[in-house]
Amino acid sequence: MSAPLLFDRALHRKRLDRAASGFAAADFLQRRAALDLIERLEVIMRDFPVAVDLSARKGALREALADSPAKDRIGVLIEADLSAAMLAGRGGPRLVADEERLPFAPGSLDLIVSTLGLHWTNDVVGALIQIRRALKPDGLFLGAFLGGSTLTELRQALTDAEGEILGGAGSRVSPFADSRDAAGLLQRAGFALPVADVDRVNVSYEHPLRLLADLRAMGETNVLADRHPRALTRALLARASEIYAERFAGSDGRIAATFEIVTLTGWAPHASQQQPLQPGSAKMRLADALGVVEHRLPRDE
Repeated sequence: MSAPLLFDRALHRKRLDRAASGFAAADFLQRRAALDLIERLEVIMRDFPVAVDLSARKGALREALADSPAKDRIGVLIEADLSAAMLAGRGGPRLVADEERLPFAPGSLDLIVSTLGLHWTNDVVGALIQIRRALKPDGLFLGAFLGGSTLTELRQALTDAEGEILGGAGSRVSPFADSRDAAGLLQRAGFALPVADVDRVNVSYEHPLRLLADLRAMGETNVLADRHPRALTRALLARASEIYAERFAGSDGRIAATFEIVTLTGWAPHASQQQPLQPGSAKMRLADALGVVEHRLPRDE
């Protein structure tokens, strides 16, 4: 069975193309995620001769890598993005590629990094399976995507404003995966040693319209396939801004915006990796290891 069509990928490409020229004005999330991914790479003491940066955008990961000791352990870094405009204007190996249809041969890559792009795929597990297949055995995947708490304030303000003005709410803000399910996504895709972490980023703005401007500059505006058929009106935006300020403004009058970055680490399976022990195979009791007396619990009669 094919995955449900949640996002209009063609529209997403157009939004990224449009955002490319001004992306640097609002790339703080991309840079934060890239720095975090590079920090994780720094503690892994091995070489990666061929690496791919998915959702490379304007090159935040490459720039973070250039200032890191990990750069000496990366051979070739191929920057890939859905948008050709995002890749334009710089050197190095670059490739226009869709995360839903990766062009890499099975077992051809040592490292794949995905920086804030997977939350726009219609089938995240399917994309992760393609990534795992493209990796060599014991190859590494590092990924970051936006999680479920992202833009919760904006979602609430728009929903309530539409309820007041239109009598019902439509789809204005993209749904994001629950961070609690993140490690399970890697397991379902066949990765070994899965790890998931969450970084909640709180940003303040002088007005909700400034937040919307940043989202447009990031290429992160609504591309739901079943998005609301009616465009945002001035009246709706004005009321949503009022609700936003009433509920989420601080003492200084600035409004809060939450972004949740979920970071994944997983390895393509290999026989040399640590394996969980079979139940009953332990050679020492836990009580002996802790130096305590074991007491059996009474059984229910």
